[in-house]
Amino acid sequence: MKYRNLGRTGIKVSPYGLGTLMFASQMGNDPDESVRIIHKAIDAGINLIDTADRYADSEDIVGRALKGRRDEVVLATKVGLPMGEGPNQKGASRRWITTAVENSLRRLGTDHIDIYQLQRPDPDTDLEETLSVLTDLVRAGKVRAIGSSTTPASMIVQAQWVAERAGLQRFRTEQPPYSILNRGIEREVLPLAQEYGMGVMVWGPFGQGLLTGRVRKGGDNDLKRVQFSRHLSDERRIDVVEQLVPLAKEAGLPMTHLAMAFAIAHPGVSAALLGPRTMEHLDDLLAGADVELSDDLLDRIDEIVAPGTDVTALDQEYRPPALLETALRRRPAGLRSAAPER
Repeated sequence: MKYRNLGRTGIKVSPYGLGTLMFASQMGNDPDESVRIIHKAIDAGINLIDTADRYADSEDIVGRALKGRRDEVVLATKVGLPMGEGPNQKGASRRWITTAVENSLRRLGTDHIDIYQLQRPDPDTDLEETLSVLTDLVRAGKVRAIGSSTTPASMIVQAQWVAERAGLQRFRTEQPPYSILNRGIEREVLPLAQEYGMGVMVWGPFGQGLLTGRVRKGGDNDLKRVQFSRHLSDERRIDVVEQLVPLAKEAGLPMTHLAMAFAIAHPGVSAALLGPRTMEHLDDLLAGADVELSDDLLDRIDEIVAPGTDVTALDQEYRPPALLETALRRRPAGLRSAAPER
């Protein structure tokens, strides 16, 4: 593996990172096999491992795999999504993050996290509150760098401004979705990350499974997550896949290699997170590590999905209160017309 700068953190990461959602035992994986997959990825030179407290027992399994090998990897995890029924077992408050980080450290079997990320923006918590507690964790040595995930460009700018104004640690990384099917971050997020020196670790380079070649128009869809995610059966996305299949075949590439090579070709991307469920999946992906897409091939992909556009939105995208709460986008009844009140 080559290694790239993770923004201006001084940390070097492999262009392929290992995402660990699929290693959760509730996904049907055997924990011992998951440990073996993690070991093989590290042996192959992958030094970035990303998990989250929300991924069921994934942190526990990663912790088992890293016993005796902790210093070989850049370990990233995330906080923010609900971890229980209580109203305070989620979000980005000082109260919750202080508790959540200790839980993650215990499950991971380590005394520090290299990259601690806010999994989604928390509109209910003041950004200065969040950055303040994350700064304390960095100063205490429990966290080396902090980051965000799936964050709109406007919030990335706001967080940088708040950090500078208050003298706090700023987000050093961003983890957005990115694939041939979802290129929206090319418009603002990636240029902003480059401007602020943020490392970018993209998730979903296979379009959540659609870019593996397993899903074809009119065929069976056996992806495990199809029952949870509407975008995995969206006909517009599948129509684009049908245009990409012959392109990959002409280039002599499996769809998985085309998808990964595309994701790491952007100069603003530090690493793309692959999520193998089996050893065979990992072997297939590692076999494409030396694939480099030509300008001609990238131009042809641009013709199918224009730069800076999403074929459709992902179910997991961040939706701000301005879209979720009708009262924030509708004037009260009686005040919506242009005519004066009578």
